[in-house]
Amino acid sequence: MNRQGGENAALPARLLPYMQGVPIVRDSIGCTGAEVLLLPDKVLKVERRSDESDRERAAYAWLTGRLPVPRVYEAFEEEGRNYLLMERLSGEMACAPERLAHPERTARLLAEGLRLLWRVDTGACPFDERLSGKLLRARARLEAGLMDAAEMEPETLRRFGTPQAALRFLERNRPPEDPAFTHGDYCLPNIFLLGETVSGFIDLGRAGVGDRWQDIALCVRSMRRNFGSDAGTAPLFEALGLARDEARIDYFILLDEFF
Repeated sequence: MNRQGGENAALPARLLPYMQGVPIVRDSIGCTGAEVLLLPDKVLKVERRSDESDRERAAYAWLTGRLPVPRVYEAFEEEGRNYLLMERLSGEMACAPERLAHPERTARLLAEGLRLLWRVDTGACPFDERLSGKLLRARARLEAGLMDAAEMEPETLRRFGTPQAALRFLERNRPPEDPAFTHGDYCLPNIFLLGETVSGFIDLGRAGVGDRWQDIALCVRSMRRNFGSDAGTAPLFEALGLARDEARIDYFILLDEFF
């Protein structure tokens, strides 16, 4: 829906010069819980302050020059909310209709996006998403009451019964890790494509050194949802030159339910 100029008065004053005289549309794609406003050449993301939203701002700064990420114009906190004004990336999301119409081509580009992430030198990376810390954060979220059974997939509840049982499974069945730089939420709406190239990545609040199967698993899940079946995932593994590992895919999809 179009946002009229008068509504912009509710935004912090330092943002208003960017909003004057331009059409603004509220984006409805994505599951982050943030409000996302689309300007012709910029994007404003507004959300309650959290470790993840703080991390996203820091990740864009660290990744500039390492990966195609948006330029940040403004990033600040006010009254408990984080405001992030950034460049609007060229191209379209990997879930755009024209991309879903060509699943094999899109799968190859998603594989190239993964390779771009994995080429990032992790030696100086300040963000740690390895399982040791991630499982501790999952338990802390559960014990703090930040998630409950209603938030879990019906299949997960049928399999485990309770979030507590699901988390115990994750803690007792940690796979050997294959570390790399990971996006953390490698879903089709977070990957931008332009022609036959990957033009950028967004929503990097969970990025850091982690298991590369974290990204593979969430990519598989997102492809299933967007393409309507699992058939489109085969070209992904062909392009990556990897054998499919269902146990790792299931593990990281389950782990993501805690975040």
